[in-house]
Amino acid sequence: MLVPFLIMLREGVEAALIVAIVASYLDHVGRGDAMRSVWIGVAAAVALSAAIGVAIAVSASELPQRLQELFEAAVGLFAAVMLTAMALWMGKAAKSIRAALHAGIEKAFASGSQGVALAGLAFFAVAREGIESVLFLMAAWQQRDDVGIEALFGAVGGLVVAIGVGIALHRGGRRFNLAGFFRWTGLFILFVAAGLLAGALRALHEAGLWNGLQGIAFDLSRVLPTDGFLGALLAGVFGYADAPTWGEVALWLAYFIPALILFRRATAPAAPIGKPVIS
Repeated sequence: MLVPFLIMLREGVEAALIVAIVASYLDHVGRGDAMRSVWIGVAAAVALSAAIGVAIAVSASELPQRLQELFEAAVGLFAAVMLTAMALWMGKAAKSIRAALHAGIEKAFASGSQGVALAGLAFFAVAREGIESVLFLMAAWQQRDDVGIEALFGAVGGLVVAIGVGIALHRGGRRFNLAGFFRWTGLFILFVAAGLLAGALRALHEAGLWNGLQGIAFDLSRVLPTDGFLGALLAGVFGYADAPTWGEVALWLAYFIPALILFRRATAPAAPIGKPVIS
């Protein structure tokens, strides 16, 4: 229950933050009535994300065991790619996302159909987070065999808390540090994506498509077992394994180190213009 709660809380806060920025700006320019179009875009994005989640779940349940393992690996790989792209995007856009959203709103006002434009702005912003959430949840749940109805309650609970955070940000969010928020959540995403890749490799082995580097790299089952509370939490969020293989460790490092370097470059402050370079 805690894992889906944390997933939906993090993803929901990002979506709520975007909606809060839009709502605050509309209030600032005296166009609060335009929020109706924004909510239509948000509802459409939520509906699309839910439909994709249902379609993935139904498709996976009808596959034979071997194809289910392949499907699990494919979802994990695709989710890792998408999460990485999102992290790098957040790193670059963190310092300008508020200005970009404001510019998008002004462009919508200048267009002949501002309602459609505002709905589209909200739709694409929230759909990006919603689809990411679906892939994240599916990949995390596929790594666990004990998912029950409590997981659904956890996801809904995380979303409810995220909505509350969004309301609080709308009422007093001008002091919210967007750059810091996106920087730390981006780093969190990189850890998650690395775990998803390791889990995808594990699924490929179970499907019989990968049999290399299957020796145990290290064994932490006595110190931090995955059937304990902390181990289960780490497994659900970061793909932690208490006895990973050399292949999983190698893939984790081969992804995380370059991804971290790219992310640090994306989040690095821009060099000042017009100042001499001291050698």
